[in-house]
Amino acid sequence: MVRKVLILALAVTGTWGVWATATAAPETTQASCVGCHKAVTPALVADWQLSKHAANDVDCAACHGDQHRSAADTAKALIPTPDTCATCHEDRVAQFKRGKHAFAWAAMKAMPTTHALPVAMREGMKGCGGCHKIGLKSEQEVKELKASGAGFGLASCDACHTRHTFSVTEARQPQACQTCHMGFDHPQWEMYSASKHGVRYLLKQAKVLPAETPAPTCQTCHMPEGNHEVRTPWGFLAVRLPLPEEPQWAADQTTILQALGVLDPAGKPTPRLEVVKAAQVARLSAEDFQKEREKLLKVCSQCHSSRFAQEQVQRGDEMIKEADHLLAEAIREVAGLYRDGILAKPSSYAHAFPDLLTFHDAPTPIEQKLFVMHLEHRMRAFQGTFHANPDYALWYGWSELKRDLAEIKAMASELRQAHAATPKR
Repeated sequence: MVRKVLILALAVTGTWGVWATATAAPETTQASCVGCHKAVTPALVADWQLSKHAANDVDCAACHGDQHRSAADTAKALIPTPDTCATCHEDRVAQFKRGKHAFAWAAMKAMPTTHALPVAMREGMKGCGGCHKIGLKSEQEVKELKASGAGFGLASCDACHTRHTFSVTEARQPQACQTCHMGFDHPQWEMYSASKHGVRYLLKQAKVLPAETPAPTCQTCHMPEGNHEVRTPWGFLAVRLPLPEEPQWAADQTTILQALGVLDPAGKPTPRLEVVKAAQVARLSAEDFQKEREKLLKVCSQCHSSRFAQEQVQRGDEMIKEADHLLAEAIREVAGLYRDGILAKPSSYAHAFPDLLTFHDAPTPIEQKLFVMHLEHRMRAFQGTFHANPDYALWYGWSELKRDLAEIKAMASELRQAHAATPKR
């Protein structure tokens, strides 16, 4: 049926001759690729024709191989990976492989309940995988993705340099980051675009401000000199080792690490710590942290005094500390319910202790509230501070954390009262 519909469509549109010629072609040439795809996927060809690849005679076969020669053998067209791009862009791919984007796939796979997402999201890459596909994948993972029907999302580079233009100019715009860095747990786009940094740059784009106006983009701060590592001092989860020297903050971060499953309830490392190390979602040495901090301060000092830059990043550190104290208090409330037998340990949990990485699959309403407190409101409190957005730091972050803690305490009290009133057998 599909073939009949395709034949009819090609006949009606007058493109049958091009398709038939390409189908019968004994060998692949650039002319045959373009001739056929102009009829079948014209926008794809238009993108390529606008690209530097086209201007420099980098043809389809350079990335897709030369084995796909007809409509009957489309499976033979190779899907590029970062190693394909490294043939010409070796230095940039090497930088990318050292950075956090390269570990995005591993970080997603490490989450304990990602596999429970609907198939349409998981295999269609419409949920976490829609952005985390930028990460590197093993040969086995590539085979599994192809078998599931998700044959794309392997190249990584095309997450920012979108197919088939692969434009450097596009990838340098802050909007290139917007698709992934927005929304529930990491609204960096919303924070940046409404901050003075973002407003000035967007006004430059609109030609309201002169092109010479200093105004940083995401890439200015996170990819200095085009470095594709894209790492930050605190990492995504804003936890690090060694623990802070201040006793209360160290205790709070320990509690958070326990709720992340990196430490067990006794404070000992778990197998999940190895996953965190492999995915590089946290800085695990003072030297590693300081290296990223100095890199960031160097960028800030291009527009601001060194003293001002130091003060501002210190404010971000202090906001993490304050947010950690509220979150840790809430975690201890829920952990106490497990300790006292008021909440039963789920079979999927390694310990009778709340697990923040179960996300929306947390088994009780109080833990649902705790997950939102951690992944939405704690994130916004410190990310809003670092991104110079007062409203996100306060109303969408700190204020919500305070409300979360009050609700969690009230819910815990109700659970304890209900438990006490239940007849014991």
